[in-house]
Amino acid sequence: MSESGTGAGAGVDVGETGVGETAVAEEFRRLYRAAPEGVWAAPGRVNLIGEYTDFNDGFVMPLALPHQAVAAVSRRTDRVLRVHSADAPQGVVQLDADALVPHSDTGWAAYPAGVVWALREAGHPVAGADIHLASTVPTGAGLSSSAALEVVTALALNDLYGLGLSAPELAVLAQRAENDFVGVPCGIMDQMASACCTDGHALHLDTRDLSQRQVPFDLAARGLGLLVVDTRVKHALGDGAYAERRAGCEAGAR
Repeated sequence: MSESGTGAGAGVDVGETGVGETAVAEEFRRLYRAAPEGVWAAPGRVNLIGEYTDFNDGFVMPLALPHQAVAAVSRRTDRVLRVHSADAPQGVVQLDADALVPHSDTGWAAYPAGVVWALREAGHPVAGADIHLASTVPTGAGLSSSAALEVVTALALNDLYGLGLSAPELAVLAQRAENDFVGVPCGIMDQMASACCTDGHALHLDTRDLSQRQVPFDLAARGLGLLVVDTRVKHALGDGAYAERRAGCEAGAR
């Protein structure tokens, strides 16, 4: 079974920058000795207008990148969470879904684990899961690699457990995972972009109430292109500088 998700990545052509769903499913089978129940994808994003305005109740207008996080996932009934990343050297990380603790030192696994935690904290019956993740969203490049991991995990669990949550609701839970579990005070734009952007459109988002409008932005149809340049300058939202920037923005907006 393959899923495009509830909004996230829907209609986004992964092209040469995507991860093959078949390869991700095959790696899941190798790791967990069983086929996944499904494969989901969520894109990274680039922002056209509205830097550092999402946590000040402002307007933003991101669009999805062809680079995506892809997850092969199956449910578990024993409240065990097993996660693996193609980009992480330490192998499968096993966690107790009943004992997930915010700000615990679980490294990259904190992102999918945080989503499980946020869903359970919100009262949703998520017992456990086996997850294999692969992503072509560059890390530390300001393209929302962490949000893509969170959203693709949320999409998969929403579908597998029949939670019936909308794309904006999943984005809010993914943001809570990053804010309250991982400990990074990001705004809502990254998760909303990954969950709600559609192909050929930018997302005009009012962060006061999460109202949104799809703005036609099909440059290729007009013979144009958008260059997204990797400067190779890395950043880490969890290093404290981002929190300082957010605090400064909020102080200035008061």
